[in-house]
Amino acid sequence: MTDLEAQITDLWERRADLDAHDLEARAVVDRAIALLDAGTARVAELAPDGSVVVHAWLKQAILLLFKLSQMETVELGPYEYADKIPLKRGYQASGVRVVPGASARVGSYLAPGVVMMPSYVNIGARVGANTMVDTWVTVGSCAQIGENVHLSGGVGIGGVLEPPQAAPVIIGDECLIGSRCIVAEGAVVGEGSVLGAGCILTGSVPVIDAATGEELGRGSVPPWSVAILATRPRTFTGGEFGLPCVLVIKRLVEGERHDKSSLNEVLRGHGATV
Repeated sequence: MTDLEAQITDLWERRADLDAHDLEARAVVDRAIALLDAGTARVAELAPDGSVVVHAWLKQAILLLFKLSQMETVELGPYEYADKIPLKRGYQASGVRVVPGASARVGSYLAPGVVMMPSYVNIGARVGANTMVDTWVTVGSCAQIGENVHLSGGVGIGGVLEPPQAAPVIIGDECLIGSRCIVAEGAVVGEGSVLGAGCILTGSVPVIDAATGEELGRGSVPPWSVAILATRPRTFTGGEFGLPCVLVIKRLVEGERHDKSSLNEVLRGHGATV
């Protein structure tokens, strides 16, 4: 991919001179988007030390695609849309189940075994094998969702395209994200973790160990943790207010499968649910 990366970088540097009539530039960009669509390349991944590695040239390719594309009418059954990016097709051949009302843009990757209830996956996003994208879930642009994950109803996974070097949301393998959670601004949920319903996790939200009161970091839930929405008091000129945080209430054994009934028992003990 080195040669393609160099070509995309060159196009990005002279993007001000490009328009939708530049077919040569569009062909180069389409090659990069095809890699994302097929899962051969990905926008971001976790390094062995847990840091996020962003392949900015692929985000540049997505941004160039918008610049080099024109609005078109998209017809799907009785519905009509107007957009610059077409929708994915060929789900059954890819081993993906897509329920009516669900859609994903070209340039996103859905691995075999993915199930999409009425939901949306944006360009650049990657959804791992056997993951459930439940009803009214939104997976934003460039978000990276692992294998065997359950994104419960109404979950909002934030997206990011600009600046190209900005890290997207990453959800590790084997995670369970509870109903109506919001995970955004480059937040990371470690492998095997559970977020209770309604959690708000952004890059600046503190993650706190309930057993010690220690702040474990900002915007990152450690692997194999059960975490819930909480608040902590902060004093302002106008008074004392509770600001959101995420509270780690239990550590799971690595590799432990999520037992919904036992999880609910743990969460109910803290006034939370999945």
